[in-house]
Amino acid sequence: MLNRIARLFRSSQEPRPVKSPTARPHNLFEAAAEYVAARVEDDEPRSDEAAGWVSPEALSFGVTELACRAVIALARERDEEPQRVARSLLGLPAA
Repeated sequence: MLNRIARLFRSSQEPRPVKSPTARPHNLFEAAAEYVAARVEDDEPRSDEAAGWVSPEALSFGVTELACRAVIALARERDEEPQRVARSLLGLPAA
């Protein structure tokens, strides 16, 4: 799995212009976290900016990874199965 992440990160991250000589490019997890937080807060300019930090494929991977980790954390907190938590978050009936 780590090889897949590394391969995706290397192949899909395009160099972005940096604002200062000491600034570093954002990674896919930073972009995903900022993008999702901006979407939750209905901040379209911020979500658009975060979406430009990495390729669309990398952003999609990061958002998926964030969703998986969030469902796992909620499932542990609620002492429920991840499938039940995921369905609940989406407003779906229990399977």
